Amino acid sequence: MKLLLDSSSSLLLSLLLAQLPVFTSASPVPPRRPSDMDKLSNQTKNLMKLTQELLREHAFDSDVEPHRFRSLPEMSNRSANDLQNLELKPTLSQLHADLKLYEHHFEWLNKVSKKHHHPAVPKLVEMIREMKSLITLLHRQMLRVEAPRLTPATPSLPPHLPYQFDVLQSSHELLQHFKLFCDWAYRAFVSLKPKATAVQ
Repeated sequence: MKLLLDSSSSLLLSLLLAQLPVFTSASPVPPRRPSDMDKLSNQTKNLMKLTQELLREHAFDSDVEPHRFRSLPEMSNRSANDLQNLELKPTLSQLHADLKLYEHHFEWLNKVSKKHHHPAVPKLVEMIREMKSLITLLHRQMLRVEAPRLTPATPSLPPHLPYQFDVLQSSHELLQHFKLFCDWAYRAFVSLKPKATAVQ
């Protein structure tokens, strides 16, 4: 009798074990929602892609007169080696102030490009929209970790651009600079993600 009970118990156990894959596959694990830091890095990557497209579509073979925009964020002091040592709050605050500054520059470029009926205007409008969205998302993350909001530097913009060639040169310099910034900002957001997760 005991042997019968043991064999029926083991049979029942075997049947239950055989059903396990069915139970586990019936309730799949819901996909992990991307964190705000994931969204920030993804949106920055998207902005970098738009910048590269604009540079590729509207490139021109000419020497660009450098330093038309003296108020752009300094990129030469941002090294990939420093990424691991970044502090969360100051870096988020600085990136926000930098993006606000770029926003002013690109809105100015959009305005002068419209005057000259430049073909890049639709993509510039899309880029500014993406930038504003990134700034809003970044500000939300700053509030979450209590990072202070910095006052952006006052933009130093060329007084007027009488010729289409001037617009091309200015857009080229601005886009090249912004591409460098996006590349660094993307890496910074990825590096800062564990620190942001630890704070929240």
